[in-house]
Amino acid sequence: MIYNNVLETIGNTPLIKLNKVVAGIPGTILGKVETFNPGHSIKDRMALKMVEDAEKNGTLKPGGTIIECTSGNTGMGIALAACVKGYKCIFTTSDKQSPEKFDILRAVGAEVIVCPTNVAADDPRSYYSVAEKLSKETPNSVWCNQYDNLSNREAHYLSTGPEIWKQTEGKITHLIVGVGTGGTISGTGKYLKEQNPNIKIWGVDTFGSALKKYHETRQFDEDEIYPYITEGIGEDIIPKNIDFDIIDHFEKVTDKDGAVMARRLAREEGLLLGYSSGSAVAGLVQLKDKLTEDDMVVVIFHDHGTRYIGKLYNDDWMRENGFM
Repeated sequence: MIYNNVLETIGNTPLIKLNKVVAGIPGTILGKVETFNPGHSIKDRMALKMVEDAEKNGTLKPGGTIIECTSGNTGMGIALAACVKGYKCIFTTSDKQSPEKFDILRAVGAEVIVCPTNVAADDPRSYYSVAEKLSKETPNSVWCNQYDNLSNREAHYLSTGPEIWKQTEGKITHLIVGVGTGGTISGTGKYLKEQNPNIKIWGVDTFGSALKKYHETRQFDEDEIYPYITEGIGEDIIPKNIDFDIIDHFEKVTDKDGAVMARRLAREEGLLLGYSSGSAVAGLVQLKDKLTEDDMVVVIFHDHGTRYIGKLYNDDWMRENGFM
């Protein structure tokens, strides 16, 4: 089969059975391996949808500039769309992200502005605030805002959910997703629950994030927020994309457990994945007592390990952080 451009290869990623890292856990455990997307992450799906929806509603015009605050993966997806469609990109990101992510974004033609991590979301220096300011100052530009742009979760309702349902022949009983913007868990979870309301949707959060507490109390507790090392999941804001009613349970995973599990997935399953994938499987291990032999669990593997070579897959970095 011949594709007209790289964007046509987004989606239809494989489900791969996990074996060694889930030994002793009841049921069938499957990874939805989103690294097979051209930008090597699940964010390709929603990035393309956000760009196409902006084209349709007239906010993104020919020759325009796409602005986004991103930890790397959404930026990559948007950059691929921009390459094919002829737009410029400016991305704001935080200084806790892997340097590889900045280099990859620049390689596909984006301008990258690095902002401090440890400031409040509404601080003018935060990567949210800088993106919003740039969108106001840059002529013929659009700020995608993946946190509150509902095209994000719609992309997963239209693609990720139906794929998983079809691939498991409707036998899926649990979906486990690391939660950041909330688009993946909310869109995929909504589709799956419409097919079978008994499917359990479990979100994985990290210590230092406000999401789990908000899910349980609907109260935004700033005391829950503090710096953490895990990348790609957890929030210090409540994104509009998260449909908390779809999610049955949130499980918090430590920085160390997520990192160690990512290393195990590479070594024992041959799956070189990112930090949030390790956290998602670590969350599954913590919840194993809730599973039975008849269950079929799908874990979303969000992105590729090449984004984290200088961190997760660097022994010195692991030792410095007390993870080895």
